[in-house]
Amino acid sequence: MVRRTATGVKGEIAGKCRLIPRHPHGITAAMLIYKIFRADEWSALQDAGETAGAPIDLADGYVHFSTAAQARETAAKHFAGETGLALLACDGDAMGDDLKWEVSRGNALFPHLYRVLRLSDVIWCEPLPLTEAGHSFPERMI
Repeated sequence: MVRRTATGVKGEIAGKCRLIPRHPHGITAAMLIYKIFRADEWSALQDAGETAGAPIDLADGYVHFSTAAQARETAAKHFAGETGLALLACDGDAMGDDLKWEVSRGNALFPHLYRVLRLSDVIWCEPLPLTEAGHSFPERMI
């Protein structure tokens, strides 16, 4: 199990972000997509084993994800100034037909999940600390 404390990360995120045991190395050859959760949203997923997502996901009827290339802009646009965030990496390929790629911000294709997000979908989770320059993404994010 990997545990990491980072500057500016609240203890509840640093203590709960970990590799999921079914992926001992944390990375597979699959296409990873990313979800940013606030501490209470990540805790709810861990407690219940599944979630319909954050309030915006509930309103839109699907769980919003970003690619690695899109995640930084997503953090800046929707989570500016927020601390205690968790970055979840999920296997988009394993979500099958429930994952749709749809045009969104800037006419780019974004991954949208049309079912609940399951804890078993999560490959790894890392704290997303806030620095003076914005959120600091983990080096292993591909």
